[in-house]
Amino acid sequence: MKEEDLRIGCFKFSKPLPETDASYAFATLWPWIDVNSVGTLVLKELRDRFNAMEIARLSRPGTFFDFTRYRPTIHIQEDGIKEMIIPNTTIYYAKRHGDKDLVLIRMLEPHMNAELYIDSVLKVFKALNVKTYTLLGSMYDAVPHTRPLLVSGYNMGENIKDTLLKNLGILPIIYRGNSSIVNMVTKNAAESNIRVNVFIVSIPQYVILDEDYIGKMRLMEILNILYNIPVDKQDFEKALEQKNIIDERLEKAQEFKMLLPQLESAYDMRIRSIIREDENVIDTEMDEILWKSIDKDIGKA
Repeated sequence: MKEEDLRIGCFKFSKPLPETDASYAFATLWPWIDVNSVGTLVLKELRDRFNAMEIARLSRPGTFFDFTRYRPTIHIQEDGIKEMIIPNTTIYYAKRHGDKDLVLIRMLEPHMNAELYIDSVLKVFKALNVKTYTLLGSMYDAVPHTRPLLVSGYNMGENIKDTLLKNLGILPIIYRGNSSIVNMVTKNAAESNIRVNVFIVSIPQYVILDEDYIGKMRLMEILNILYNIPVDKQDFEKALEQKNIIDERLEKAQEFKMLLPQLESAYDMRIRSIIREDENVIDTEMDEILWKSIDKDIGKA
C-alpha cells in the first residue's frame, strides 16, 4: 500500500486497510455517554475477545481536542520523560471467520472542528464497508439498583422493524434538548444507508464507580442476543460483587432507605407503561416521583 493511501479523512492508518465485504461498527462516546466507563468496558471486552488490533488514529488530535480539558498522561522516571500519552480517537479492527468483521471506535467528544471530525469517521466507515453502526453508552438516571437496569435506545435506517426494540426490552428515547455534536455521526450514518442502533443503559444516580460491571453486563446481554457475542462468566461474578458492596454501603444510609421505595415505584410505572404500549405518556403520579427523586442529593455508593 502506498504511503498516501494510509490516510482517510483525518485518520492515519498504521496497518493496511482491511479487505472486507461488510462489517459491524461499535462505538462509545466519552465523556458524554460513558458514565462509570460502561461503554469503554464493552469495547475493551470486544477488543480482547476478538483480538482486535489498532489500525488507525487521528494524525493530529490537537486539531479537535483541547488538551487543557483532556489532559495527556505522562510517565517520568529519574532520567526524564519515558512516555507521554496524548488523548486520541482510535480505531480497532477484528477479523472474524464466518461472521461480520468488527470495527471498534472509542470516540472523544471534539471541542473544535467537529464537522471535520464527523466526516472523517464516516469516511472510515465507508472504507471499511460498515453496514451496521451501534452506539453504546450509559447515563445517570433516577432508577434503583434493586431492579434490572433499564436500557433506552432507538434504531434508524431503511427496513427497520419497529418490533426489534420492544423484543429486546428497550425503552424509547423521547428527548428534546442539549446534546453532543457527535450525534451527527449517527444521523449521517443512517442517511448513508448504514443501519443504526443506539443503546444507553441507565445507571442509578447514586452509584459512582470507576468500572461498572453491572452496566457492562446489561449491554453485553443485548449484544449477545443481536450478534451472538458471548458474555464473560467472570463479569457475572464481578457484577454480583459490586451489587453486594452497593447493598452493604447503602444499608447504612437512612435517607436512601426512605428514597428507595419512590425510585422503585417510578421504575415499576415505567415498565407498566411499556406493557400498556403507552411509552410516550408519563402520568402525573410518575412524573412527581421522578422529579422528587432527581432533586434529592442522596450521596453515592
